[in-house]
Amino acid sequence: MTVYGYARTSTVEQVAGLADQIEKLKDAGCSDQSIYREQISSVKMEDRVEFVKVLAGLKVGDVLVFSSLSRAARSMLHMIEIEARVAGAGATIRILDLAIDTATPSGRLTFNLFASIAQFERENMLERQKVGIAAAKKRGAYTGRAPTAQAKGARVHSLHGKGLTKQEIADACSIGIASVYRILRAQARS
Repeated sequence: MTVYGYARTSTVEQVAGLADQIEKLKDAGCSDQSIYREQISSVKMEDRVEFVKVLAGLKVGDVLVFSSLSRAARSMLHMIEIEARVAGAGATIRILDLAIDTATPSGRLTFNLFASIAQFERENMLERQKVGIAAAKKRGAYTGRAPTAQAKGARVHSLHGKGLTKQEIADACSIGIASVYRILRAQARS
């Protein structure tokens, strides 16, 4: 069994915050070698290289420790996804500032209570959104979401003509790679 820690700050300027997290992780039983650290503002999993590494290395009985929920996930729903992945490896999670340890019955209960509340809030938000959209449609004020990727079609074609890869085009246009394929495919059909 290994106790891993994960520490993250959004910017390089937050060195003190990273040091504080590392100190808390060490106090929780993590060795310096088992603490994964990174300074990145993105919370997208694929951008967080060190986080992906620690998740991939988890084995049965291991523990993954975070100083706070905000260092691991952008929301409780996101944390639920992470916990499912950790549990799938046979490991558990400790969130220090919430005093949650999924290896204990009371920790599981607390985690599940937070998860239930997060799910309840999300469902309520979606219901309020539906009611608001219906009211706006009735008034004739709702036109739907403006297409974002399709609006960048000319730029996608221009960059493709210059020989950029599809990933480079997606990055340059701040759209998903699937949108690049869709835009280029639509042009090929016409």
